[in-house]
Amino acid sequence: MTDTTAAVFRRGVDLLLAKDMRAYLELWHEDAVAEFPFAPPGSPRRLDGIAAITDYLIDYPDKLDIAEVTALTVHETADPAVVVAEFTASGKVVATGEPYEISYIAVVTVAHGKVVHYRDYWNPMVALQALGDDQLGVAATGATR
Repeated sequence: MTDTTAAVFRRGVDLLLAKDMRAYLELWHEDAVAEFPFAPPGSPRRLDGIAAITDYLIDYPDKLDIAEVTALTVHETADPAVVVAEFTASGKVVATGEPYEISYIAVVTVAHGKVVHYRDYWNPMVALQALGDDQLGVAATGATR
């Protein structure tokens, strides 16, 4: 695998679909930042460092069972360290069995083969409807939020 930004992002999608969160988190730099600008009150808008990101994402598959990522388009930018990815994640909410489908736009920065910044844009209203207030934090990743 090359360490281009697009390759790192696509590898992350593959690992999320495989539910290999340990390997997914190994793609992140220890000082990485994850931001969720559209997160509603009560959900994190920013996570600083791998410890916070790990706490947030490690149990992701226990909350959301993402079965597929569709409509994936990765746009390279003038800065080779940055890509903009558009995609839709679908699957089910583990606690309820209800379907989950949400579209994301992620702005991802990679340095030396590691994610250093991940800005995730998603519709919190769709996530609230699928997950409810108590599970909303897991919607942000597409992990990808």
